[in-house]
Amino acid sequence: MTTAPRLRSAFAAPGRPRLVAYLTCGDPAEATTVAIALAAVSAGADVLELGAPYSEPSADGPAIQRAMERALSRGGGLTQTLRVARRLRDAGCEVPLVLFGYYNPIFVRGAGFAHAALAAGVDAALVVDLPLEEQAELLTPLRAVGLDLVPLVAPTTTSDRIERIRALAPPFVYCVSMTGVTGSALASPESLATRLAQVRTGTEAKVVVGFGIATPNDVRRLAPHADGIVVGSAIVRTIEEHPGHEAAAVARLVGSLAAALR
Repeated sequence: MTTAPRLRSAFAAPGRPRLVAYLTCGDPAEATTVAIALAAVSAGADVLELGAPYSEPSADGPAIQRAMERALSRGGGLTQTLRVARRLRDAGCEVPLVLFGYYNPIFVRGAGFAHAALAAGVDAALVVDLPLEEQAELLTPLRAVGLDLVPLVAPTTTSDRIERIRALAPPFVYCVSMTGVTGSALASPESLATRLAQVRTGTEAKVVVGFGIATPNDVRRLAPHADGIVVGSAIVRTIEEHPGHEAAAVARLVGSLAAALR
């Protein structure tokens, strides 16, 4: 079955790098997440990463940890994240949706996860704590329904493992810019250029870079080296800092980031 044509088409089209906006679903509330997501798309986000709240978010920094705690305290989780995706599709949102999360809630859901993600309108999953050696157990059911799995490459990932990702034929590879958690300070974009080129050559896939990217200047400096740029913690902090005005505040931020790519 053809996998995630919406996502693959987004990165296959020529032009500037794609802007990927991350949101923690359910923070501060389900309906607000939907409104924020739609505002982000209207402001220039090309892809949405929908973060499924989890109680032990080991890859995430303080801002996203706080957002996940708030969402979980209000009943958030994988089920609500899938519901947010469905509400976005029902509202006419056509950009690719990547479910970003941890494996335990997906594993607990079992074989039904792939069908639930398809029904919700999700295009792919990105699971930060699923090792390369174990990805087939999720990739197989996802591919069976036409969805994709996005692999992660860390600064410590070896050349051999990078080349093994090639066999997965992913829609893109999420390249982590640093050793650490989300929200940390960005390493020099110029120092990332060689690494991103190595990952692109080794995987024969589009390379999207994330972690530590917060400002239009960060985006502008990374643009020559990446096929896509993820901004997460900066958006989550903006939501936290503008209670009652989250969608408008995120739209302003995303608009400034999108402008930096034009």
